[in-house]
Amino acid sequence: MRCPGPCATALLALAVAWAGYQPRIGQAAETPVASRPNVIVLLIDDMGWNDLSCQGSGFYRTPHIDRLAASGVRFTSGYSACTVCSPTRASILTGQYPARLRITDWIPGHDRPFAKLSIPAWQKHLPLETVTVAERLKATGYATASIGKWHLGGDQFGPTHQGFDENVGGTHRGQPPSYFSPYKIPTLLDGPAGEYLTDREAAEAVRFIERHRDQPFFLYLPHHCVHTPIQAKPDVAAKYESHVRNGDGKNAAYAAMVESVDDSVGRILDTLDAVGIRDRTAIFFTSDNGGLVSMTDNMPLRAGKGSAYEAGVRVPFLVSWPGVTQPGATNPVPVITPDIPATILDLSGVGPEPTQPLDGVSLARALRGGVLPRDALYWHYPHYHPGGATPHSAIRVGDFRLVHFYEDGRNELYDLRTDPGETTDLAAADPARTLSLKARLDAWLADVGGQMPTANDAFDPFRDGKPRSGTRSR
Repeated sequence: MRCPGPCATALLALAVAWAGYQPRIGQAAETPVASRPNVIVLLIDDMGWNDLSCQGSGFYRTPHIDRLAASGVRFTSGYSACTVCSPTRASILTGQYPARLRITDWIPGHDRPFAKLSIPAWQKHLPLETVTVAERLKATGYATASIGKWHLGGDQFGPTHQGFDENVGGTHRGQPPSYFSPYKIPTLLDGPAGEYLTDREAAEAVRFIERHRDQPFFLYLPHHCVHTPIQAKPDVAAKYESHVRNGDGKNAAYAAMVESVDDSVGRILDTLDAVGIRDRTAIFFTSDNGGLVSMTDNMPLRAGKGSAYEAGVRVPFLVSWPGVTQPGATNPVPVITPDIPATILDLSGVGPEPTQPLDGVSLARALRGGVLPRDALYWHYPHYHPGGATPHSAIRVGDFRLVHFYEDGRNELYDLRTDPGETTDLAAADPARTLSLKARLDAWLADVGGQMPTANDAFDPFRDGKPRSGTRSR
């Protein structure tokens, strides 16, 4: 890494930043809003930030997700914890930043043996000693289930070892062999020939809700959709083909997969109403990273999944908590993945694990329309990705987002209020702010123990090419 200025100046800025940076080792719980509420977390795979009609899309048809949004609050500055999936999945279960967990890339990641930098020896499973939100809830009598994609390690690190009573469909894999039965997923019995995976995951969720309607439950539903392979129900895809031909969207099959996710949400909402427990069930809806640029339009945001820029981490973020959220509300306060378990542990009254850090903050105030006791969000990705990312870290404070790139030590600074597409780098024009934000970023990295890339002795620009992966998923 290069020093952004004279060492004395940089150290002074670091000291100033550290004085303003408050490392979090937990937080006092708010007063629980209801006795032992049910909790559902819906995590969609690779859904872009505007892949919903309630987010402004005129192409995607999502009436049921729009219904969910209308019942609660839609955060217009919602973020995933990482630009790829596994780190975000670890964060949504633990409330910790990926940098602290050292799960900083998708599992098993990419190999760039001749790149300029060598990536650190990062963690490739969610450690059993890390207490998950499922473990905390289960210990107080909650029924727990993980239905869908896991991608946080092999069998010995699977959902049933991390606080879930049930694991339906979760494996080490990052994508399904097929969206149509036979699925060839060892933790999911095949259905009738041609059954659609997203429909099956919804049906399993409905059965879990019906079985546990009379006791508190935690349902984690990380849909495999809308990740590749892009396989949709043909009749649904046909509805979008003319729109794609007219230039209104990129991919009809992808749009049909979004609609299947929407149908799943509709089935869950209808079931909660039918069994009479919607009023005591909190629902979170978000994505593990931004949308693939080859599949969806992230404009006006820059780039997409696997990049260092906004569209890599800006995602839909909806929360509906009866008795807490005001129906149809929007809130511009920046929020991020680890805030979800922090909120669950707070408003359920269970509280965080006292022996481990909690990086997320409870959204209790923001759910009621207020602000949060936090002004900065952080990202750390010391890896390469074919989506465009080179090793980098980033910080958002207020409307400003700084990205630090490790290959050449440069900083880029953007004002997201006036430039959401990150088209104008302000680092040279605003050196004081750049230095201050970089120092705060460094202080945070030191606090969470962020692993750094290092110079690669085997660097060869003539042999370095696109990342190679251990599997097709990323």
